[in-house]
Amino acid sequence: MTPSPWHGVVKLTYSKQNQKTQPIQSYSQAPYKLQRPFYPQGKAICYTTILHTAGGIVGDDRLSQSIQLQPSTHAVITTAAASKIYRSNGLTASQQINMEVGENACLEYLPRETIVFNASQYQQQLQVNLASTATWLSWEILRFGRSARGEQFLQGNWRSRTEVWQNGRLIWVDSPWLPAGEAIWKSPHGLGGYPLVGTLVWVGKPLSSEKITEIRNLWQETETSGEAGTTALMSGVLCRYRGNSRGEVINWFTNIWRLLRQWDGKETPVTPRVWQV
Repeated sequence: MTPSPWHGVVKLTYSKQNQKTQPIQSYSQAPYKLQRPFYPQGKAICYTTILHTAGGIVGDDRLSQSIQLQPSTHAVITTAAASKIYRSNGLTASQQINMEVGENACLEYLPRETIVFNASQYQQQLQVNLASTATWLSWEILRFGRSARGEQFLQGNWRSRTEVWQNGRLIWVDSPWLPAGEAIWKSPHGLGGYPLVGTLVWVGKPLSSEKITEIRNLWQETETSGEAGTTALMSGVLCRYRGNSRGEVINWFTNIWRLLRQWDGKETPVTPRVWQV
């Protein structure tokens, strides 16, 4: 008997009260669960962890997240463990994420790695709406196939679309599509033989060419085996990685996160404690 699909929901709204960022709406529907917020850097920055209690996503699952930051709030959102997208039962799993970031607010959305099993079918849509003085940082780290078992992503389909709007104007779109197969696995325009890809994007204000160079230097000054690139956006920066090592990409992305906090006049970030598990 095929199990019933999940229709998981997360709704989070943050407000600033007495100089403290705190969730005034914190709702989850299975398989999602929200852990208690914590404040490793003081009350101005709220860290929230999302837990997927089912362990993974299967065909026909419908997941949604709605995240709103009211003015002058600062939230860091992560996940408790790596996400897994299981082999499809013939149906497509999907996720819809909507984010609203108010004036002078900062949202850092930093989920852990997603493992995309061979023969999975998945699509996601992410829409971000920023106020004129808001900033948004997000990364996504994808492992195609269970590479520790020698599995490659040779069947299935993975598709994503991200739109970032600021003051009603579309400022960045990303629409990657990976139809599985040996050609896309080996192609230099696809995975290039690597199982792991990562994307980091920070949007909110332009960065100088000197700062873009500094981000590139973070990669070039480290002994690495993968491939990486950094591109200036109209109001931010885009970084991409392709390689074998989760540790390699996490190290680079975390160092970029530290730099961005510094340039934005904020405290150096604290690594969420769930990342140590």
